[in-house]
Amino acid sequence: MRFSKLRLTGFKSFVDPTDLIIADGLTGVVGPNGCGKSNLLEALRWVMGENRPTAMRGGGMEDVIFAGAATRPARNFAEVSVHIDNTDRLAPAGFNDADHIEIIRRITRDIGSAYKANGKDVRARDVQMLFADASTGAHSPALVRQGQISELINAKPKARRRILEEAAGISGLYQRRHEAELKLNGAETNLTRVDDVLEQLAAQLSQLARQARQASRYREIGEALRQAEGMLLYRRWKEADEARSLAEEALRERTSDAARAETAAQQAIKVRSVAEDALPPLREEEAIAAAVLQRLLVQRDTLSDQENRARQTIETLTARIEQMARDIERETGLNTDAGETMSRLQTEADELLAAGQGHGERLAAAAEEASEAAAVLQDRETLLSQETEDVARLAARYQSAQRLLDDSNKTLARADSEAEKAKTAAQEARVNVSETTSRFETAGRAEKEAAAAAEAAEAALAAADEARADTQAREAEARAQLSEAEGEAGALRAEVTALAKLVERDTAEGGQVLDEMKVAPGYEKALGAALADDLRAPLVDADGPSGWLDMADYDVVQPLPAGAQPLSLHVSGPAAMARRLSQIGLVDADAGHKLQIDLKPGQRLVSVEGDLWRWDGFRAWAEDAPSAAALRLEQLNRLESLKQEMAHVGARADGARQAHELLSRQLAERTQEDKAARDARRAADQSVAEAARALSRAEADSNLAQGRLENLTLAVNRHQEDALAARAQVKEAQAAMAELGDLDSARSRIEEIKQTVEAARITMLTRRSGHDEIRREGETRDRRLQDIGKEISSWKNRLENAEKRISELAERKTDAQNQLDEAAGAPGRIAKEREDLSVEIARAEKRKAGAADALSKGEAALREAAQAERDAERLASEAREARAAAEAGAGSGGTTWETESVPRHG
Repeated sequence: MRFSKLRLTGFKSFVDPTDLIIADGLTGVVGPNGCGKSNLLEALRWVMGENRPTAMRGGGMEDVIFAGAATRPARNFAEVSVHIDNTDRLAPAGFNDADHIEIIRRITRDIGSAYKANGKDVRARDVQMLFADASTGAHSPALVRQGQISELINAKPKARRRILEEAAGISGLYQRRHEAELKLNGAETNLTRVDDVLEQLAAQLSQLARQARQASRYREIGEALRQAEGMLLYRRWKEADEARSLAEEALRERTSDAARAETAAQQAIKVRSVAEDALPPLREEEAIAAAVLQRLLVQRDTLSDQENRARQTIETLTARIEQMARDIERETGLNTDAGETMSRLQTEADELLAAGQGHGERLAAAAEEASEAAAVLQDRETLLSQETEDVARLAARYQSAQRLLDDSNKTLARADSEAEKAKTAAQEARVNVSETTSRFETAGRAEKEAAAAAEAAEAALAAADEARADTQAREAEARAQLSEAEGEAGALRAEVTALAKLVERDTAEGGQVLDEMKVAPGYEKALGAALADDLRAPLVDADGPSGWLDMADYDVVQPLPAGAQPLSLHVSGPAAMARRLSQIGLVDADAGHKLQIDLKPGQRLVSVEGDLWRWDGFRAWAEDAPSAAALRLEQLNRLESLKQEMAHVGARADGARQAHELLSRQLAERTQEDKAARDARRAADQSVAEAARALSRAEADSNLAQGRLENLTLAVNRHQEDALAARAQVKEAQAAMAELGDLDSARSRIEEIKQTVEAARITMLTRRSGHDEIRREGETRDRRLQDIGKEISSWKNRLENAEKRISELAERKTDAQNQLDEAAGAPGRIAKEREDLSVEIARAEKRKAGAADALSKGEAALREAAQAERDAERLASEAREARAAAEAGAGSGGTTWETESVPRHG
């Protein structure tokens, strides 16, 4: 099987459609970690039928769908297709009709996977079998994932055997054998289920027979029940006629009572109407009195609210006048404080102006002194920098030369030491080479012996496997024959049991002639149509019950019509039936009508199908009334045939069982022999593997020892050359250190220059600090003068606003005093109005009380009239109900009656 192209769409990191062309030869995919190389192998496994999410490095199969990124939305499906070159036409039959095969697997969220082959929907099992027949698939060892190389190296013989079987192209056979075993197991389960169904049917037949007996008993009870119901209905009719006469007498009495009650109800209605007409004027008067009283009470409450508001207004104006007096006093005091504050600020401003005279000259002199000190510091720092660089270069050369000398000495010592170690290790390696060579030769001989033993074990296993397979095939065939015979015997047994129960159920207690009859197969319907229910009568004596008597034959037998064959040729029975059978002819269904006119008295014609023609002109078709006797005769014949057939099938089942038991024992023996051969082959494989590993280890040890010897020889030469080079470097480093100057004197000169630089820096910082102090004092005076000017201006504006505020407060105080004088007289005026209103309220309350008493009396009269009306109406209603009941009793007492019936249950 050759793959030509792999296409991925929405699969893991391949969000866009991506094609991987697989050309002839080797195709490699190179890239950094995380670029998706492993996703290609997983896509190939997935499209070949992999169903384990863990193999796809996910928690669920839908994890293979692209889940989205910061710039790309998630996909709803993923699809992978693989193109297979089938020009050699080596694919299975269902896929071998094209030169190229395209297998597509598509998964959609919340729906699942679907497979297509060349555009047609197929099952996952079909795709897996396609690749299994080609000795590959999702679990093929040829698909090497990360970390699988080490697993293959350390694999057990069983795993290596799986690789060899796939290379030999037989791994698909194991898959097909597994499916065949599953189907056989399913067939065995179905056969077991058939036996269960047969047992259930037998139980149902027994239950149906019991129900039939219950139905027969029910018909007998129903007939007796109908007679009892007739007697009961007549008795109830007599009782109802007597009740009708009594009901008519009661109806006349109830009619008179109802008329009197209705007259009383009409009088009560008139009384209630009069009481209702008298109520509206009383209610209107009571409502008017209540409205007048309510209006006066509202006016009184309004006067109380006005009085309270007047008192609150007086208190508010008094408090406002007092507050304005305090505000005027406070503003006058603030004017005095403002004058004193302005005088103090002006004095402070004059002092600051006097202190700032000559500030510019002092600031310029301090700046010039600071600049001179900075120039001196810069010259000293420049000299220090140059001297420091010279000393640093000199120190660096000293350090470099010293380091070179130290490194050269260390290299020389290390080269001498390593050379000695390499010589010693080389001598040990020579000894190790001879030992490993000897072990390698011994392991080679052991590996050849183990291989020969493995070949012998393989041959023995093949022979044992072939014998077991042959025995297993014969045992499976015998098991199938046994299962078939047992199934057939079980079916026959169930049918015989059911028929026996039916025959036994229909057998009469005193016997019946039907059980003594013998009918040739196929003539049951003819006999049943000819005799029908007469076959159920028993054979009796002359003084016995109803039945068939054994009488002498006719002296002269009436001949049957020409073309009619006597039924007695196909039926045999007791002698009592001979005279009846001799007068029954058997004809074709088409000829019966023509021969019916030739029948003698007592004769009849029947057909094989069950048609009947009698001498008296009666005709019955087989389809109109199937004979129960014919059915029983068929059951008896069928029962006898089944018993014979069951004996034959039972003998065949016993033979099949004995053959199966013999083959089962042989199969167990062959299986044990095959297991022993497999164990021997497994032990031989293990010996071969151990010998091969020992040979590989010995070969590797030998190669390592030889390589180590060569490396150590080269190392001795290299270390000796390194020692010569190190001695030359030591001499050069000593000469370079001798040519350098005195480093200590240069460092002493640097320290002296540093002291002069530090003194110049201190002088510069002192003068710069004095300059900054003078500048800050001037800036502080300027800011304070600006603040004093702003404060003086603010106090002037405040004085002007205070005068205006005082005049406004005086005007508002005068207005408040005028309002207070007006509000002082309001409480007395309101008190006088409330006294006048109290007199009117007393008169209104008296009027309302009188109207309420009159209304209460009218409502009491109305209630009494309404109660009387309800009582009269109730009495009239009871009288009408009694009259209606009497009418119902009188009208139905003689014509209807209640019946009871027993429900029919089948």
